[in-house]
Amino acid sequence: MILPIEDILDLHTFNPKEIQYLIEDYIDACMEKGIFSVRIIHGKGQGFLRKRVQGLLDKHPNVISFQDAPPEAGGWGATLAELKREKR
Repeated sequence: MILPIEDILDLHTFNPKEIQYLIEDYIDACMEKGIFSVRIIHGKGQGFLRKRVQGLLDKHPNVISFQDAPPEAGGWGATLAELKREKR
């Protein structure tokens, strides 16, 4: 499946097994397109996917910071991430 690269990635339609590679590829694609602020929608549920997404962001060398989105952007059902301007 080909996804348009935008500043929002909604994980609801993806298999949890795909998340690690999806996040890595998404960050690379955003950086190539000059997108350095992204919102990843993982849903609220019991928080397992949120923890997984934030764990991947924490380890990614091109992520400067991340945080739960404000209430109007999904609250703890989404994570905002700031990416480096240059790939490392």
